[in-house]
Amino acid sequence: MSFLKNTTSFTRFNVAEDVNSEIMDNLEAKLRQFAFIDIDETADEQGAGWTSYDDMLDTQFEKSSPRKGEFITFSYRIDTRRISPAVQKKYVTLAVRAEEEKLAELGKKYISKDRKKEIVEQVKLRLRAKTLPVPAYFEVVWDYPNKILYFASTQRSVIDKFSEYFVRTFDVAIEQILPYTLAQNILGKGCEEQLDQLEPTEFNA
Repeated sequence: MSFLKNTTSFTRFNVAEDVNSEIMDNLEAKLRQFAFIDIDETADEQGAGWTSYDDMLDTQFEKSSPRKGEFITFSYRIDTRRISPAVQKKYVTLAVRAEEEKLAELGKKYISKDRKKEIVEQVKLRLRAKTLPVPAYFEVVWDYPNKILYFASTQRSVIDKFSEYFVRTFDVAIEQILPYTLAQNILGKGCEEQLDQLEPTEFNA
């Protein structure tokens, strides 16, 4: 999803606190501190971090500044290695059979449960090392004066990871804006009892 397209889906957050002025004065350094680190040459299952809004390969924010007027823009990149279950099953089976052959030569019949778990982990590690990670990146637009954060994803798992990483980076609490919280913002304090008494409208006969 992208804010540069004609249509997009996104999630909004309230930034509940003021960000430390020192962090904002050194914004680029803070983003670089928590920037995405490439996992191509590793066997890691997943890597995540900040990249430039304009170029997902620019993790040092050298090509364009994240500061655009009153807005701050960057992207959250996640690279994931996905191993086909069928491929994993095949190589686990081959590894287990090879282990059984070794045990048979020693006069043993069964592989222990712990050894089977170890074989599975070894196979997964070997397969991950041979599998290229699939990149995905999600744009972030931070309306700093109004304390509103726009995140170009509606996937629950991605939203949760982004929220945790944002809080870890900037040391501020954020709250996802839901219909209920949006109504609270519009109506002001003391409206909770009124909102709790509302009944859903049925549009189907």
